Amino acid sequence: MSLQNASLLEGATMAAATGGSAIAFALTGVSVVNGVNISVPLDTDFRTRRNITVKNKQPSLLSDGTYTKNKQSASFVQPKILADGSTVFNLIRIEREVHPESSAAEALELNTIGSQMLQDADFTSFWAGGSLS
Repeated sequence: MSLQNASLLEGATMAAATGGSAIAFALTGVSVVNGVNISVPLDTDFRTRRNITVKNKQPSLLSDGTYTKNKQSASFVQPKILADGSTVFNLIRIEREVHPESSAAEALELNTIGSQMLQDADFTSFWAGGSLS
């Protein structure tokens, strides 16, 4: 299959990671508006310490009586020191926006679909090389 003919499961159960080993994170004390930053304390080189920043913005009531969406994001950053000595910050960022009138089931369905977009074989060529076909 390809991206243009992709199919995802509606109403699916969440995908579970298997194998591997657990990576423990701890608070860093870095100030994040509406969020927190956590890092891997076992990464002894500060320059390449992996970290996650999560943010949450609650819906707000507008003057016309409508509400804004809840906005949540999580970014995992994996710094890498290149052969020339410079540092790059490889990352994955996940964002979700949900209107307050949406049900918990509707919000969870967004998570399920998003998870599939990251892992489904139909999206492999897109993530590997940016293929849009």
